[in-house]
Amino acid sequence: MKPVVATVIGDPAGVGPEVCVKALATGEPQQLGRHVLIGSARQIEHAIELCGLDLAVRTISSATEAIDDVKVVNLLCPEQDISTRFAFGQISADAAQAALRWLRMGIDLAESGQVAGLVMGPFDSSALKLAGYAMDGSEFEPAGTWQFRIGGGLRVVPITEHVRLRDVASHVTTDNIIALLRVLNDSLRKWGIARPRIGVAGLNPHAMFEEERQEITPAIAAATAAGIDAIGPISPDVIFRQGIDGEYDAIITMYHDQGQIAIKTVAFDRSCTVFLGLPYIRIGIPHGSAMDIAGTGQVLAGSTTAAMTTLGALAARQFELASV
Repeated sequence: MKPVVATVIGDPAGVGPEVCVKALATGEPQQLGRHVLIGSARQIEHAIELCGLDLAVRTISSATEAIDDVKVVNLLCPEQDISTRFAFGQISADAAQAALRWLRMGIDLAESGQVAGLVMGPFDSSALKLAGYAMDGSEFEPAGTWQFRIGGGLRVVPITEHVRLRDVASHVTTDNIIALLRVLNDSLRKWGIARPRIGVAGLNPHAMFEEERQEITPAIAAATAAGIDAIGPISPDVIFRQGIDGEYDAIITMYHDQGQIAIKTVAFDRSCTVFLGLPYIRIGIPHGSAMDIAGTGQVLAGSTTAAMTTLGALAARQFELASV
């Protein structure tokens, strides 16, 4: 039986409801998982109507009730939100608070094993601020995790995220690289790759300076001695082409933009982010609530489709089928 997986629709006044139903309408996510949406029943019904989709909403009380039917949206909706409808495109604290309730419900379901994993739909930072909450909370960026981007034939995870470029080198340490290599290798094996091949980018042009010699090379040697198939350091102007050509199952980069530029070049509108280091699968999409077009039916759902499809693939231990 296909694993049960969940998607939180995000801010109900934004494009979250529309991208979720548009993604399900493609039928792609349902190939590997039984998908459940978490959010407002009335908002999902409205989104289906305005997008002109042939889908029916089936409200369920437990994730285990999800059925495998591409024409049916399995929906978990808290009792207090059953009759609530939000105005598309209007930022409000009420919408943000509802979205936070749904996110926490999804996390509880994933942590308790009732669903195999979770996609987090788009939230709105302004609405969260009105609700007295910041997007740097643990629900959005869990402590001790790394962000693994998938798209366009590339699978890339950086050592650092939002760090000033002048400070990156201080984070490129043997210990940090070994820690990420271990988590990435274990995750890939859990998702169905028997012996993952991991490429490691250099920090500097042509991977030719002291960081490569003193930090990156010793980390790769230690990982190799522990049975991890790590290759590098590889010149940053070469490694992404090799990744697209299938030479690696994943690539580790030394800073955020080093990998993000490559991912967004090959898959700007069809990529997603997996949070490594959690006991369940957690995936984010790389765009916000887009309040300016919410409720128009115009939004593209490629990234949400990729996220939902990837979630099903990882839960089914079929990593090679993750949407790219």
